Amino acid sequence: MSVFWIGMIWTVGLVVFYQVALRLSSRQRAVDRLTTSPDDPYLAGPLQGTDFRTLGFLNRWLALAGYRNSFAGSIFIGWTFVATLAGWIVAYGLTSTGLLDEMQKGVQKTPGGLGNAFLPIIVLSPWLTFLLFATAPIVVVRGRRRRRVEQIEQDLPMTLELLATLGQAGLAFDSSIDKLLDSQNRSTVLNLELRTFQLELLAGVSRVQAFRRLADRVRVSTISMFVSALVQAEQLGTGLALVLRQQADDLRNRRRERALLLSQALPVKLVFPLVICFLPGIFVGTLGPAFHQFFEMADSMLSGR
Repeated sequence: MSVFWIGMIWTVGLVVFYQVALRLSSRQRAVDRLTTSPDDPYLAGPLQGTDFRTLGFLNRWLALAGYRNSFAGSIFIGWTFVATLAGWIVAYGLTSTGLLDEMQKGVQKTPGGLGNAFLPIIVLSPWLTFLLFATAPIVVVRGRRRRRVEQIEQDLPMTLELLATLGQAGLAFDSSIDKLLDSQNRSTVLNLELRTFQLELLAGVSRVQAFRRLADRVRVSTISMFVSALVQAEQLGTGLALVLRQQADDLRNRRRERALLLSQALPVKLVFPLVICFLPGIFVGTLGPAFHQFFEMADSMLSGR
């Protein structure tokens, strides 16, 4: 089967799959119950006051990566179609213009037959190019999701420490969040989620439900543990300041253990670059003069005969 027909089948299959996923996502309830706030640039656009469990697979996946616009699913489908079409055009151009054949002939002319090792890569290059273009939107969304998780895990320990300190100073939990958000940059991911948490409370959502929806919006293990502890403290009537302090200490200990594990794995990861990159240079620098003298002596002895 040619690249043309495989590209067409792939494109049609992607469009059908994403359209089905988008249809399933229409089950969500009235999204954007919390309307826009024109006075706050960080809250412009639809707010995240939606229960993520009511979203379809595609919209939930995009929302976890930060794409929470009402048209995020349609935009993603459009970009996927464009990227797939571009990959098909490039792959078809490689096979129809004869460039692939010229590359194969050039590689086969390599002395010693070393170019034959690169022939499979050249033969598969149209398919690899097509796959690279077609999966580019998925890679972008996954990268955005990874960056959000890293930013949340980086900001959470300090946020918990500040909330615990404010709570022990006598402020209520809601007042502590207000104080924290007013004194920090609200453009960070964690602060935006806390702002959404506050707006949900103002909209009439119960505190326990708002906590759980915060965990659903973020889907980070550290946030889930933090929310579970706060929900339990809220239901049992325990002071939140003590819980926040314990969560901050526990999170700091886990980060310290993770850093220790990464440091212990560093020597193993350094073996490959040391052996491949540095060891040959060390051998050449130390044994090169000795071998040079040995070859000169052997050449003089042989020439003397």
